[in-house]
Amino acid sequence: MAAPGIAYGVEPNLSAAEFRRVLAASGLIARRPDDPERLARMLAGANLIVTARVLVPERNLVGIARVLTDFAWCAYVSDLAVDRAVQGRGIGRRLLETVRERTGPDVAVTLAAAPGADAFYERIGMPRLANAFRFDRES
Repeated sequence: MAAPGIAYGVEPNLSAAEFRRVLAASGLIARRPDDPERLARMLAGANLIVTARVLVPERNLVGIARVLTDFAWCAYVSDLAVDRAVQGRGIGRRLLETVRERTGPDVAVTLAAAPGADAFYERIGMPRLANAFRFDRES
C-alpha cells in the first residue's frame, strides 16, 4: 500500500531542476549526469514521466519513474528515484504500478537496477532477467 498524502500523476513537462532535485534526494544523481542541459534532454526523450508528490505543504516532488515506451510491446524504466526521506513507504512500488497501468497489459516493463536495489525489486515481485546486454556510453 502506498503512502497516504502522496499524489501520483503523469507530468510530461517536468522541469530538469525538479528532476535533478529528486535524483539528488534519492542518491541516484551519483549515477546520472549532473548537467541541467543533459537532464532536460533525458526528460524530453522520455515518453512517460510518472511522478509522486507530497500533497502538503507544497506538492514537493518525492519520486519519479522516467520511461521509454512504444505503448504496444515494451517499456524501459530508465530512472526510478524516490527521495531517501520517504523510501520504504510504497512510493517506488506505486510508481511502477502506475507505469504498468499507463502502458497497459500488453507491454513488458523492464529496468536495470542500481547497485544495492535488487532486494527492492525482488520484494515487489519483479522477476529478474537472466540475459541482458549493453554497450557502455562513452561520456
